[in-house]
Amino acid sequence: MTSPASKTFSVRRYTPDRGTWDKLTARDSVVRRLDWILLLSSLVLSLMGAVLVFSATRNRTELNHGDEYFFFLHHLLNLGIGLAMAVGTIWLGHRTLRGAIPILYGLSVLLALMVLTPLGATINGSRSWLAIPGGFSLQPAEFTKITIALGMAMILAARVDAGDRQHPDHRTVVQALGLAAIPVGIILLMPDLGSVMVLGAIILAVLLSSGASNRWILGLLGTGVVGCVAIWQLGLLDQYQIARFAAFANPSLDPAGVGYNTNQARIAIGGGGLTGSGLFHGSQTTGQFVPEQQTDFIFTVAGEELGFLGAGLIIFLLGVVLWRACRIARETSELYGTIVAAGIIAWFSFQAFENVGMTLGIMPVTGLPLPFVSYGGTSMFAVWIAIGLLQSIRVQRPVSASR
Repeated sequence: MTSPASKTFSVRRYTPDRGTWDKLTARDSVVRRLDWILLLSSLVLSLMGAVLVFSATRNRTELNHGDEYFFFLHHLLNLGIGLAMAVGTIWLGHRTLRGAIPILYGLSVLLALMVLTPLGATINGSRSWLAIPGGFSLQPAEFTKITIALGMAMILAARVDAGDRQHPDHRTVVQALGLAAIPVGIILLMPDLGSVMVLGAIILAVLLSSGASNRWILGLLGTGVVGCVAIWQLGLLDQYQIARFAAFANPSLDPAGVGYNTNQARIAIGGGGLTGSGLFHGSQTTGQFVPEQQTDFIFTVAGEELGFLGAGLIIFLLGVVLWRACRIARETSELYGTIVAAGIIAWFSFQAFENVGMTLGIMPVTGLPLPFVSYGGTSMFAVWIAIGLLQSIRVQRPVSASR
């Protein structure tokens, strides 16, 4: 006998043999069919991030307003809100959200445009933030990562999932790229090159997973290279961005200036050794030598205080998240779900590689947070919405794909 509680939370699953959608109870959909490895790996990463954020900020009175637990508690609050958003996403389902994509896309573009108005706030040279009453801020570029993946998937998969075509045609690809071009152009105006790089990775992954012609992939790559050269030659980059790339090309160029962040980051990670100096005992972290350590350079806290083993655990868990996401993308039989999952995989993998890479000096500094780990409400909300989308794709996959 089904309890009333189980009826309040249900989704539908397609059964190919009968050609029908069957209603699943909470026991079937949430408990048995969720990817618990993906969920627990993401949760452990977020909780590790809370501890690392606490270590990085507990002594920084100029940031924590005299409360050493300020950032720690806010990180946990952001995590709680993110989890609620993930649950809401699973409850609604990625197919239900498919019908609301035009509204979600329009809202994300509107929020991004508002950043260019007097409501926008400039942090670290980038006007990427939206000031909210009460001392809060929002980074709309994080939400565009979701809406671009969803919007392009909706366009590219529409006729394929309906059985009209096997692959998206050229006209469909042009429409999908046009949808992505609008938010990318707005974010370029901020300018937020880090987010543009992530969006580029998402767009490429979406096209590859959709089965679009390789000519589009090669053309997009070529356009990206030409665009980068043009931006550099025309002097469209701000001076701080040019300085960051120069410091990346030559780390010894200005070790006390623009190269300070990366040099201190490498000192912190290198000083951790195999097991680290111990939680809350890192000299670079305690001495506040690494700027933006709770956000962009959170990985340095793990490297210094937890050592190679602790930092390696973070990379391992990120790898587990990507592995489970790849499995979800492979097991779903609908192109729409595959494309959405592929976009999320590209987003997580590129952003994690860029964040860790810039702390090690093998990638330029771009200001991208480490998914699940770095402090930041908008980033935390976005990645957990993405986890909710992945879980929804898994829950609603056809019965024959169950394992």
